[in-house]
Amino acid sequence: MKRVDVLNQVVESGVVAVVRGTREQAYKTAKACIAGDVKAIELTFTVPEADKVIAQLNEEYGADDEVIIGAGTVMDAITARIAMIAGAKFIVSPTFDKETALLCNKYQVPYMPGCMSVTEIQTAMEYGSDIVKVFPGSVVGNGFVSAVKAPIPYANIMPTGGVNLENMKDWYAKGVVVVGAGSNLVGPADQGDYAAVTANAKKYRAEIQQIKGTK
Repeated sequence: MKRVDVLNQVVESGVVAVVRGTREQAYKTAKACIAGDVKAIELTFTVPEADKVIAQLNEEYGADDEVIIGAGTVMDAITARIAMIAGAKFIVSPTFDKETALLCNKYQVPYMPGCMSVTEIQTAMEYGSDIVKVFPGSVVGNGFVSAVKAPIPYANIMPTGGVNLENMKDWYAKGVVVVGAGSNLVGPADQGDYAAVTANAKKYRAEIQQIKGTK
């Protein structure tokens, strides 16, 4: 899949589900999100054998053009390469790492690093990040997006951390292109309630359709 196609698919999804937990929990959580029509998955490398889970999901959903599996909590270029070999279509980090950015550019894989300042966002963009993850969103608040987009209106921002069903529309009103949702979306998986994760995903999808006027 070409880089531009991946980026378009991530933006089209509206919500990227941030999936953590044990290997089995992460696998089941990702499947529950997909069943609920949230089909952009960030499988984090806090998950044991995350690369194997990514590979397994890609094998199962490879024929579904709407499902896109990426890797999260990628701290260095070595981990990024492992994720790519497993089939990760995009790479997400909590911070910016130059070597990871260069590697992702080499292989034309979108890199979305976590940034918390205008300087960090500018640096990430200079190293080829088409979408910058604003993290943690709960700390900076959605007003930060307006502040960034005043001098850098072409910045493509994905807030993660603190995004929920109730405030998602407020983030979009500030001009973000996609949001990352973690515990507010997938939290029930901690109790093994994957049906509730699917129900949450359906609500998130409905809200995105409402926000984008596609419902």
